[in-house]
Amino acid sequence: MSQSVATPAREGADLVEPIREYVVREERHENAPAVVIRADEVQQVLSTLQTEAGLDHCACVTAQEYADRFETIYHLRGYDDPTRELSVVVPTAHDDPHSESAAPVYRTAEWHEREAHDLLGIDYDDHPDLRRLLLPETWQGHPLRREYDQSQPQIVTFREHRKLLEDERTGPETMHLNVGPHHPSTHGVLHLNVELDGEQVAAVDPDIGYIHRCEEQLCQQGTYRHQIMPYPDRWDWGGAGLLNEWAYARTAEALADIDVPEYAQVVRTMCGELARILSHMLAVATYALDVVGEFTAVFQWGIRDREIVQDILEDLTGQRLMFNYLRLGGVAWDLPEPREAFFGNVQEFLDGLSRKLREYHDMLTENEILQLRTVDTGYLDPETAKAYGCTGPVARGSGVDYDLRRDDPYGYYDELNWSVVTEDGGDNFARLLVRLREVEESAKIVQQCLDLLREWPESDREIQANVPRTLRPEPGTEIYRAVEAAKGELGIYIRSDGTETPARFKIRGPSFSHVQALSEMAEGEYVPDLVATLGSLDTIMGEVDR
Repeated sequence: MSQSVATPAREGADLVEPIREYVVREERHENAPAVVIRADEVQQVLSTLQTEAGLDHCACVTAQEYADRFETIYHLRGYDDPTRELSVVVPTAHDDPHSESAAPVYRTAEWHEREAHDLLGIDYDDHPDLRRLLLPETWQGHPLRREYDQSQPQIVTFREHRKLLEDERTGPETMHLNVGPHHPSTHGVLHLNVELDGEQVAAVDPDIGYIHRCEEQLCQQGTYRHQIMPYPDRWDWGGAGLLNEWAYARTAEALADIDVPEYAQVVRTMCGELARILSHMLAVATYALDVVGEFTAVFQWGIRDREIVQDILEDLTGQRLMFNYLRLGGVAWDLPEPREAFFGNVQEFLDGLSRKLREYHDMLTENEILQLRTVDTGYLDPETAKAYGCTGPVARGSGVDYDLRRDDPYGYYDELNWSVVTEDGGDNFARLLVRLREVEESAKIVQQCLDLLREWPESDREIQANVPRTLRPEPGTEIYRAVEAAKGELGIYIRSDGTETPARFKIRGPSFSHVQALSEMAEGEYVPDLVATLGSLDTIMGEVDR
């Protein structure tokens, strides 16, 4: 059980009051109050919290095993104010783990619960489609259970694929189409089971798990202080690894009560936004290939501009992709010397960016072919986006005004002048516009950080707090924290057991929710629209499969 005390700003007594009669007991997680409820009252409690407490965002679902029970934690937030948080803890019997499903209340919980069923063997009653998610249906056992025999053969029998739709609406005229699995360069190793009715998409079932690398388990074997930080870069090979590092740093620093020096916060904010530009440039460049269908100038421009940013980040971090630059309590080292040369390189990039973005718009957003392919295709309305837990450019492209940099401030963002970008179109075109406009906002943030760092007194350039060599948080301490990564809300849940390694480490990747929502956006459209919609999500399978 968690032994920490929440801060007054996050006490959240008003959140618990509507469900008081269902609460078995209350706990405190580091980020939010927590309530324990019965496994057969999940839907009643969550629907009440959604409608009466305004907790309409199921940010993450964490399942884990204890010696005497299994447990599912629903990390709830509000899209209007993510600092209003509540953790709903649902314990179940160890010998027969059954719990009511949350999927009828929060659609995004469907995949989270399938993952828990797959890896831990928890059964969720009333779940609309309770089958394995990451592993084949013929897999024997549940790999995250303590009793799982890792030495047993992992050979599964061939199972003939079945049609997705077998009702009267489709009949014998539908055709099954396998899309993928693709090479990692095409947005990641993803397999789509597609059912076609003529040339229109009747159903889509994303099949994930092809690049499952046990990242959570690797982090559970690493020490907080030194061994976990290199892993977050590997969840996003599109260039946004510094933001992933920040997600872990923010979580672990809150867990261990570490204050980051102001100077280091500015450096983190600058390099984090450079990483966001790195990611968005790749998203825009490859989208030109996806939609226009040739080796376009936009793709070459995107790679050109990414190279400039990568050179800057290489000067700063020593790496071009797997940066490993952040440290608990700050950053690894100060800006490279001579500082003025580094500042000059960053300034030169920023000075030329506005003209380059105008060229991107000329070639993409004003391109008649691209408009025909993207306007009014892949539509995702705001309520459906929220139901699936969508965040980042995918949600903001549907008019959902949600950005953790502003709504749950960290780093130096609340001291700077910038705007959250939203578009109301809800289609593939709107998501492209959001990313291009966000590059402009990121450049504004980098410019302000650059100006601050130029004038920062040399005597006050503290890059790291004084952090103990070994961190052992109090046993039973639990926390969920998140940052606004390039693709959306990247959150991490950690439970400590008093040792220097986590007892549970759960990664909430934004692409996990976005791939789940693909079927809502693609059904009823044509196959080329499916390709354009998948590209517009800018998914990275490293954070989906983990």
